[in-house]
Amino acid sequence: MTLVYEDFYPYYAEFSALSELRKIPGFGVPLQSGIGGHSLLYLNGVRLDRDAGYPVLRLCNADEPPGNYGVGISVNSHYRNANWVAVEGRDFFWRGALAAGERLTRAAYAHTQERAKAMGFLDGVEFHQEFFRDKPAGMSDQDYKYEISVATDYGARFGRDSFRARVPLDRARVGAMVDFLNAINSPYRTGERIYRWKLFNDNCVHVAYNALAAAGVWKPWPTGQSVVLAAFKFPVPKNAFVDLMLRANDLPIEDAQALYNDAAARRAMLAGGTLPTVPGALAIATPAIAHNDVYNVAKLRLIFFENPWWGPYRSHFKRIFAAPRYTELDTNLRHFAARYAAASARIPNGRKLSGARALFQAIYEEHITREAETLRQQLAKLETVQ
Repeated sequence: MTLVYEDFYPYYAEFSALSELRKIPGFGVPLQSGIGGHSLLYLNGVRLDRDAGYPVLRLCNADEPPGNYGVGISVNSHYRNANWVAVEGRDFFWRGALAAGERLTRAAYAHTQERAKAMGFLDGVEFHQEFFRDKPAGMSDQDYKYEISVATDYGARFGRDSFRARVPLDRARVGAMVDFLNAINSPYRTGERIYRWKLFNDNCVHVAYNALAAAGVWKPWPTGQSVVLAAFKFPVPKNAFVDLMLRANDLPIEDAQALYNDAAARRAMLAGGTLPTVPGALAIATPAIAHNDVYNVAKLRLIFFENPWWGPYRSHFKRIFAAPRYTELDTNLRHFAARYAAASARIPNGRKLSGARALFQAIYEEHITREAETLRQQLAKLETVQ
């Protein structure tokens, strides 16, 4: 298939759960991470404001095709005056300066760091001083910042497996995410606050989760709770990947009343005429760079946070990667075409509703009709390129 995903969905968000990181000793700064992993957020149709001298996002301008641009966003405990940083360019975000299929040699690793410094994605970002305690003698602070950021904030596939949930959005909803992300960085940029990463209350998943909430995907995850309360339930990367895949694919779109009862879905429909569950939401599993002289990438681990005996996440995860409707665009679109046909067949005739419920029903029916027609056109286009 020569058609690319961005032809249908130039604006989308991609949440990624990343595995642990294990660097081979003897080269550069030794780095290891925990089996809880890391998360990243990629936004297509977004660019960095190059004149800001600090991580600031903007939507693509009219002369910038949104399908051609995107930024990857990472949260890290290193930062003192930022909650997140952003790297422009999908390929660099994931595989640094490596070409597809290229071996990660020490030279390629060093070249990627030089490219990152030339891009200046850490410009204006200060690190907490405690992270410089292990800086090797003779290494500059600037070089050290990029050294301890690789494979976490950029070049993520250098040493980590990834599981990605890609969700189509529109310009307005991606714009809401951009506004949210810029706003949460603002007090750290001005010096009003100092950023401190917190596992239970402000980790890498909180930011992505709540950015998606700004786009109407689900309700926000609270931050600032007491540690005792937050420790019983807090977002972790692999769980959030599953949650997003199910949210974007499996809401009962055939049942208007059930959707109305879902507060976040109701708001999304009334405010923007859309739903969190949409065609084109796909799961992508991508391994770390296999031919690798810098990282140990054998049997990388990434855990769920749940009861290991009867928790639901493991079975949901297996189902996502076993059912092609979650991973293949054409199968996904055909699945949704059938669901929209079923939804249309269930629309009642002559049912009397009032108030907000009536307004919701009217917008819902328009949504079903519009999405069904869009899918018809997309499937026809797919037939011409297969």
